[in-house]
Amino acid sequence: MDQLSAMRVFTRVVEAGNFSKAATSLKMPKTTVTTAVQALEAHLGAKLLNRTTRQVVVTTDGALYYERASRILSELDELDGSLSSSLAQPSGKVRIALSGGFADRIIMPALCDFHIRYPGIQLDFDIGDRIVDYIAENIDCALRAGTPSDQSLVARKVADLELRTYAAPRYLDKRGIPTHPHDLRNGHFGVGYMKAHEGRVFPMVFRQGEEEVQVQLDYVISVNEFRSYIAAAAAGIGIAQAIDFTVRDHVDRGELVEILADWPRDPIPLFIVYPQTRHLSNKVRVFVDWLAKRLQDTQNCETRLKAAVSST
Repeated sequence: MDQLSAMRVFTRVVEAGNFSKAATSLKMPKTTVTTAVQALEAHLGAKLLNRTTRQVVVTTDGALYYERASRILSELDELDGSLSSSLAQPSGKVRIALSGGFADRIIMPALCDFHIRYPGIQLDFDIGDRIVDYIAENIDCALRAGTPSDQSLVARKVADLELRTYAAPRYLDKRGIPTHPHDLRNGHFGVGYMKAHEGRVFPMVFRQGEEEVQVQLDYVISVNEFRSYIAAAAAGIGIAQAIDFTVRDHVDRGELVEILADWPRDPIPLFIVYPQTRHLSNKVRVFVDWLAKRLQDTQNCETRLKAAVSST
C-alpha cells in the first residue's frame, strides 16, 4: 500500500462527503478510492469511516487521523511548492469559481498572457453566482464581491468596485429619465437581482455626500446571474446597477446609458477567497497574483477612459 496516496484519498473522501464525489475530483474509479481507504484502515487497525448508501460519517479515530493527515499533506505540498517555485514553472490544475461578468470582461481577454507565462497550469472555471462548497467541490479559490461572512475562508481584498446605474435608451424613451433616486418610485422598473439562497431581490442604493437613498423597485423579472441581469437591462426591461467596466461594451454600443451619474453607489469590496484548510500552492498563488494585477490594471484603464471622456 502507498500510504501517502491512501492518506490523500482518505482526506478527499472526508472533504467531499462520499466516495463518488471523491472519485470524481480525484479522477479515479470509485472502486480504487474504496480500496485505498480499506487498505488504510487495515494498515492502521482502526475504522476511519462509517459508510451509508449516500454519505460517509467520520469516526472519532477518523476525525483525529484526518486532522493530522491534512496537516502533514499540507506541509508536504508547501515543501514541494517552495522547491518547485525556484526550480520549475508551476503546473497542475487550478479550479476557480467566479461570476460570468468577471470571467468575460477580466479573465478571458487576457488568458493568452497567463498561458504564455505559466504554460503548465490548467484553469478550470466554475462560472456563475451560486454558493459553492469549496471543500466538497474542490474549489481552490473564488472571486467574490462583498465582504465574506464565512469565517472558514481566507479573504484577500483585491479591489473596490464602483457601481453605476444604467438603462437602455428604449426604456428611457418610454419611462423618462430620472433626475433623483426618488423618481424611480414613480412608474419605473428595475431588473431584479437576487441570490438564490436568500430568496429576496436586493434594493438599489444611491449616495450623494452624506445622503443615502435605498429604492426597492418593482420588477418584471429577477435573475441570480450577472450576465442575464445585464442582458435584461440592455433589452429595455428595467434599470440595473453594475460595475462600470463590466458593461463597457454595452455602453460603447449604445445599448445602455448611465443615469443618475451624480448618485453613485458606495464601492463594494472585491475579494479572492480560499479555504483556510487548503494550502495556497504555488500554482494557485501565481494565478491569484496575476488576477489581482489584472483587476487593478482594468480599473486604472477605466479611470483613464473616464477622465479622457470628461475632458472632451
